[in-house]
Amino acid sequence: MKQIPVYLFTGFLEAGKTTMLQKALTDTEFCRDEKTLLLLCEEGIEEYDPSEFASREVYLETVEDEEDLTPELFIALAEKYEFTRVIVEYNGMWQLNNLFRALPESWLVYQEIFTADATTILSYNANMRALVVDKLQSCDLAVFNRVTDDTDLMPLHKLVRGISRRSDIEYNYTDGRAEADTIEDPLPFDINADVIEIKDEDYAIWYQDLMEDVLKYDTKTVRFKGLVAIDAKFPPRTMAIGRHVMTCCADDIQYAGLICKYKKAETLRARDWVTLTAKLSVEFNKMYGKEGPVLVVTQCTYAQKPDPEVVSVY
Repeated sequence: MKQIPVYLFTGFLEAGKTTMLQKALTDTEFCRDEKTLLLLCEEGIEEYDPSEFASREVYLETVEDEEDLTPELFIALAEKYEFTRVIVEYNGMWQLNNLFRALPESWLVYQEIFTADATTILSYNANMRALVVDKLQSCDLAVFNRVTDDTDLMPLHKLVRGISRRSDIEYNYTDGRAEADTIEDPLPFDINADVIEIKDEDYAIWYQDLMEDVLKYDTKTVRFKGLVAIDAKFPPRTMAIGRHVMTCCADDIQYAGLICKYKKAETLRARDWVTLTAKLSVEFNKMYGKEGPVLVVTQCTYAQKPDPEVVSVY
């Protein structure tokens, strides 16, 4: 099937999604001769003005209920309009996985942009953290609208970086200025050291950075404290090592573990705390089902349980 690029715009009501898209669709460079499906998943205060669109081949469709997001819906729309790309204005109260599961295999998310009102997003984060995490963890760009010279940018920067270290950040000021985020965000460990020392409180940050840019750690040696996991399905001399990480709330705590090859793995028990030194390599592993980080342990000693036991990235 022909690949269809999907431009995904997420955020909560009054975040500025409609205004941003209306402006984009009036841009002749952006529209060109594209046949575009504009899929609206919520009804905001602002309304689109199709008469201002640079192309007449923009087809508006509305999805009113989250359960209506099905492969059958998208296939039917493709047959109806024969469009060449899709723009989705997504409902901030809906989970993104429901959309991703419904997209046909040939529909590829080309760009994902999260928009937020700088004056309200921290309140959303305090009260609906899981939904904010859901939208930020995979976005390519986070745009904060309604920024003024009096706005403290650091909490907005930390909000994004606590969830994703790869997303670009942009601040749109009320006077029309647009400014890229330039706040330095150094890692709390030296990635160029002979042995990268990961402090107990920095495991979640390291794990996040590792998973987002694993190749930069290939052949590096690391040392950290972790919790051993053993499974009968593991190959001989193999174990997992990691920490419990909280992404958004207590209900979202997960074991963030890594595959380890250790010749004395059978001497360890599940839930042992150890400090290990290991060389990391990026290779295919059946337990990942793809290429991923594999640790070859060179030194392993028993350790005291850290306090706190659960770590977070924010």
